[in-house]
Amino acid sequence: MGEFWPVTDALAYLSGSWRVRRSVRDLSSGDEGDFSGTTDFSALPEGGLLHTELGTFTWLGVARSAERTLRFLPGGTPATADVRFGDGRPFHDLDLTSGHHVADHPCSADLYRGEFTVLDADHWRTVWRVGGPAKDLLLNTEYARVS
Repeated sequence: MGEFWPVTDALAYLSGSWRVRRSVRDLSSGDEGDFSGTTDFSALPEGGLLHTELGTFTWLGVARSAERTLRFLPGGTPATADVRFGDGRPFHDLDLTSGHHVADHPCSADLYRGEFTVLDADHWRTVWRVGGPAKDLLLNTEYARVS
């Protein structure tokens, strides 16, 4: 088996609950933090999935509740999705045809570059590198399906 696990239907693959572990490193200061929690992908009435992430983010020894919401809408083919912020603004595209995808998201003068890797039926990861005048971050997230 190769390093990537091809996906024929991105929304069907993502649907359900996932355990999440994320490490966050500020490359300019060396500071590190982590997030631990769950991500649920549930059906939206208009089609697509609502991504709801809930957990605890610890930064500089201080733990806080954290949450975010995204919308994964159907893309042009079943293996793709149009990812949007909770308020509907565009975030990035996603194509899991090969099991690997790189997406960019410009945010003011910073650039978010995300690398998505599907490892198998129950594990995938993202690596976001954020660079620019305001941020210099590396975020590694591991997802494991809740059975």
